[in-house]
Amino acid sequence: MTKPLETENIELSDKQKKAQRSRSIAIAVVLVVLVAIFYFVTILKMGPAVMVRPL
Repeated sequence: MTKPLETENIELSDKQKKAQRSRSIAIAVVLVVLVAIFYFVTILKMGPAVMVRPL
């Protein structure tokens, strides 16, 4: 039989928590910018004719 893995709780210092939060925010900002770029490039590639259509 295998022994279950023991999980250790690692406590981060305040400096590490702040660095982790900063990295998380930076990643979120980069993702939002990429989504915006893809969205606008897609709209530009479709052209203005996409808005002229019968309903």
